[in-house]
Amino acid sequence: MGLFLGLDLGAGSLKASLVGRDGALVASGSAPVPTASPFVGASEQDPQDWWRALCDAVRQVLDAGGVDARRIEAIAISAGAHSSVLADETGRPLRPAIMWNDQRSRAQVNRLRAEAGDRIGPISTNTITPTWTLPHLVWLNENEPQTISATQRLYPAKDWLRFRLTGDYATEPIDAVGLMLYDPARRGWSEELVGLTGLSMNALPPVIGSLDVAGRVTPEAAVHTGLAVGTPVIAGVSDTAAEALGAGMFRADTGVVKLATAATLSCIASGPEPTRKLVSYPYLPEPNWFWIAGTNSCASAHAWLRRTLFSQAGGEPLGYGEMDKLASAVAPGSNGLYFHPYLNGERAPYYDPDLRADFVGMTFHHGPGHFVRAFYEGIAYSLADCRRQFDEAGVNMPVLRLTGGGSRSALWRQILADVLNARIELPEVADASFGCALVAGLGVGAFSPVAGLGDLLKVSSVTEPNPQAVERYRHGFAVYREIQAALAPINRRISAAERDFAAMPGTSA
Repeated sequence: MGLFLGLDLGAGSLKASLVGRDGALVASGSAPVPTASPFVGASEQDPQDWWRALCDAVRQVLDAGGVDARRIEAIAISAGAHSSVLADETGRPLRPAIMWNDQRSRAQVNRLRAEAGDRIGPISTNTITPTWTLPHLVWLNENEPQTISATQRLYPAKDWLRFRLTGDYATEPIDAVGLMLYDPARRGWSEELVGLTGLSMNALPPVIGSLDVAGRVTPEAAVHTGLAVGTPVIAGVSDTAAEALGAGMFRADTGVVKLATAATLSCIASGPEPTRKLVSYPYLPEPNWFWIAGTNSCASAHAWLRRTLFSQAGGEPLGYGEMDKLASAVAPGSNGLYFHPYLNGERAPYYDPDLRADFVGMTFHHGPGHFVRAFYEGIAYSLADCRRQFDEAGVNMPVLRLTGGGSRSALWRQILADVLNARIELPEVADASFGCALVAGLGVGAFSPVAGLGDLLKVSSVTEPNPQAVERYRHGFAVYREIQAALAPINRRISAAERDFAAMPGTSA
């Protein structure tokens, strides 16, 4: 039986999944990818680290599955949108890639909103924030003009990795929209948007279909990875699109929640977003789109909580499972303790990089379990805040498929069901590398049509909302939003003061 290889570049690792024609996961592997923060708010990765991780993860999969690489019928790659490689004419990176969660361009965003916001939104179909590639490029043009002038090729992250496998130079509609340089209505790069960056139009790649065969594994790549020369490599999709496909997002009434580095809520749609608070991307099959609202911090905040509040003297921090047990002993509402997960500013629905995280409502009655449960509830409330944008757009999602590492917690699943008042379904397998393997199969015609993938996907558990907890959290969400509104101006004052202090001569972080 033929096999399909899906590769996904995540925030901290690259994962590979090998999937059969029956949709069964055959083997998986992963390798870490380091992130650098050269200054406050910056987030960068070295593309060469991506390639090393890809080679490592692929060899793990081939070894774990005992697979002859010639059985792999096709490969597809995904990565987070808005993370791009600036390269010379040979594809050699000129600098580290600025990641989607980088916040350095807040000043450029404010200026672009004032000077060109009325054009950026209608052309790109999205509202500019510091997460997009367009403001990253504007920042580089102002701070590293030599990089912009030397750039001969711009690759979205997954497309640079595919270039390493095949030598091709192209992107596809989802990542093209993610650059905020593309006009989907015209199906071409926007001279007006590209002109804001100082980049040459010639530096932008051709745009092909997401399911097109972009190239084939080269002899050189085969040596590094163990893959078979000539294996077709599909253009691919973004990580969120891959996860949505793998989770089974094929119907308008079924959304997808992801609990990963960030948290997101997505649904399938017929066109670009109508509210300016939702992000919109093309989806499969064309001409479908999907809408998404996302927070900046989820699993990353979970790791921060564990490291900061649950470290044991002389040893490792308390395990996530033990933290879960502590939280399970606490009643819904955490006895009035609230958490806002704005450890790196916030995206939807506020799009404010100056927001800060908090625990509010502490008393002597609160112990470690309350902080963990309040954390879970805070992430769920932040997703409820995101869902308000879908509600305003008339979208009803009574069923939500759950993906990401946080989905392993039964308690967190129940809290999400109660806060969002929705049926939570946990797919058997639903990460982006698995979804990419399905994309690879779609690209060579092994699965058809896209909606037919639903017959291959299995749900391992279902969590229904508890009516009493739903009512408790309805009240809690109102308080959560009141706290957010009250603290937002104070957060901005704190952030401004810290920037002023950091700019003073003789000070350091």
